[in-house]
Amino acid sequence: MLVAPSILSADFLRLGQEVESICQSGADFLHIDVMDGHFVPNLTFGMPIITQVARASSIPLDVHLMVERVEWFVEYFLPLQPEFISVHIEAVAHLHRLISHIRSKGVRPAVVLNPHTSEESLRYILPDVDMVLLMSVNPGFGGQKFISSVLEKARRLKDLIEAKNPRCLIEVDGGVNADNIHDLRAAGVDIVVAGSYVFGSKNYAKAIASLKVDSTPESSLES
Repeated sequence: MLVAPSILSADFLRLGQEVESICQSGADFLHIDVMDGHFVPNLTFGMPIITQVARASSIPLDVHLMVERVEWFVEYFLPLQPEFISVHIEAVAHLHRLISHIRSKGVRPAVVLNPHTSEESLRYILPDVDMVLLMSVNPGFGGQKFISSVLEKARRLKDLIEAKNPRCLIEVDGGVNADNIHDLRAAGVDIVVAGSYVFGSKNYAKAIASLKVDSTPESSLES
């Protein structure tokens, strides 16, 4: 299991230190939640902050765009050369064109599904993407409770991926912790996004490790 801590849950008064700590704690990606206050009811951060985060990070960025003017935001983030740029299927009218454009710039394209959106909506775009991000909370705010129906969706998506594009990864974002990581792994998930679970712990490395390896739900993160 690969782990992408969400910087949305970091202490923004010491953001540079937080990025450095995550990079030294075994994380595989740094997840960047970009929200515009329109597609979701929250605002996060713009290019000046994310440019500094990109400079400070020694691990690849995983950019998740929760925005309405998707194409406009994509152009802003392409120069940072993140590993992934994820766009919501609910927000893009010409998805194939945008996915092709992202790939042409050397960035791996990914598509996001909100909790209510069926995996069947991906059937004709799946061969063209490198990752599908399944939201296991309603997007907009951190610290929400995991929506358990995403496990069934992940299993169905895994079957579709095996038929259409076996190299495509599955990522899950929202309410991920040591209690559900085994179920997520069993459902075929490759990457998990963890915000409050990691940044709310006293030991980032231990929290990340608990999502990477077998561990009991009772494992303490306090030491």
